[in-house]
Amino acid sequence: MSQKTKTAITPIRSENYPEWYQSVLKAADLSEHSPVRGCMVIKPWGYGIWENLQRALDGMIKETGHQNAYFPLFIPLSYLQKEAQHVEGFAKECAVVTHHRLEKNKEGKLVPAGELEEPLIVRPTSEMIIGHTFSKWVESYRDLPILINQWANVVRWEMRTRMFLRTTEFLWQEGHTVHATKEEAQEEAKKMLQVYSDLCYNYLAMPIICGEKTPSERFPGAVDTYCIEAMMQDRKALQAGTSHFLGQNFSRSCDIKFRNQESELEYGWTTSWGATTRLIGGLIMTHSDDDGLVLPPKIATAHLAIIPIVHNEEAKEKVFSFCDHLARELKKVHYAGQPLNIIVDKRDMRGGEKSWSWIKKGVPLRLEIGPREVDAGQLSLARRDKPHRETTPVSAHELPHRITQILDEIQDNLLAKATAFRDQNTVKIDKKSDFYDFFTAKSEDEIHGGFALCHWNGDPAVEEKIKEDLNVTIRCIPIGAPEEAGKCIITGEPSTRRVIFAKSY
Repeated sequence: MSQKTKTAITPIRSENYPEWYQSVLKAADLSEHSPVRGCMVIKPWGYGIWENLQRALDGMIKETGHQNAYFPLFIPLSYLQKEAQHVEGFAKECAVVTHHRLEKNKEGKLVPAGELEEPLIVRPTSEMIIGHTFSKWVESYRDLPILINQWANVVRWEMRTRMFLRTTEFLWQEGHTVHATKEEAQEEAKKMLQVYSDLCYNYLAMPIICGEKTPSERFPGAVDTYCIEAMMQDRKALQAGTSHFLGQNFSRSCDIKFRNQESELEYGWTTSWGATTRLIGGLIMTHSDDDGLVLPPKIATAHLAIIPIVHNEEAKEKVFSFCDHLARELKKVHYAGQPLNIIVDKRDMRGGEKSWSWIKKGVPLRLEIGPREVDAGQLSLARRDKPHRETTPVSAHELPHRITQILDEIQDNLLAKATAFRDQNTVKIDKKSDFYDFFTAKSEDEIHGGFALCHWNGDPAVEEKIKEDLNVTIRCIPIGAPEEAGKCIITGEPSTRRVIFAKSY
């Protein structure tokens, strides 16, 4: 009987994937639960990932002509009621403020007082409050397009939460635009979906599929919803970003009107789009392994951990001085538009403990440096995308010239590995019995399923039936997929193209 390999994370992915995910969060020191139910504290290592992701996405948003602004956290209830489908979609998730102060009662306890004339909703999304603002900004076609983004937090009162994936409060960006024509707004919605796609591929090393949501899965009040879907290592889908063509629905609700070139009054065409801290959860579940977090270098909180190995005071000064000098030289190097972030770990701990702490935190590169390495000027570089005992020889002199190439190799390797995994677990299915087998676990903890490319007749009743039977939904209708005659996987009725079915987060 072979001995079980020792791992830094228990349980491992194949034993209990949800518990493995929580263990990775804890071992990497990314976040922790807060006193408020369903909310989390994002710790510095986790927030560093968000800052790098935010910096990259913010640059991409601005390159497409958008400007950042900020809008109120509170939305009057009457604003939400103006768009019936929108308020219905979010009603059960809204946190409501009804009072504006606290007073002590007879027992000396603080109680709400000063009831508001109109309740305020803590924003679950900002279409209505921003739409009201836009109605004051728009008079003529010359004022269009309006291209606005905001970085903010939102609150959706979730009943079942999981850190980064689904929390009551989360961080995001939300873009909101107004256009003079339907065609321009539709182009905007698709353009921003491509921005999210580029972010996932080029920074998160996360392969995604761009698609359109079915009518039953659209954003409340949208005409069309586009999405990017990624496959996690448990073969479930994660919706990683969405972009919505809102038509004139919100313009009518918010009275966003302009005079066109013929001086006729008409409603604007609007879009909205957003990505959240959920991307960090997707990042974790795409790349991490049974030793902890694995970070793509382009969004890693730190790129290299230098670990001095000293056993006496005489060696300490010599090794620390060498490590500090190497770190200064490496910090002059830029990667992904920023100076390299180098950590020199001088904690009073055993070298092995320090090394494993950085493995679990997912830092892309590690260097253990002792007196021998200082004297020889030869280093052994460990990569997080390789087995932890495997190292690459490199001289201290050449490392500053080679490090960006090595980081790019890690970035590319992670994307290739994740893409291969997704492709291996994406299958075409044409028989109903095979479909049900594909999404049915043989044992309680078995990782099963994946992306099933199947024909669908367009009937929402079929979607509901599959959801009830298997907890499987249509994740998207892939954009650009060729038309193909076939039969619906459930009804056998004619279908012109395949859609992606999967279990999801």
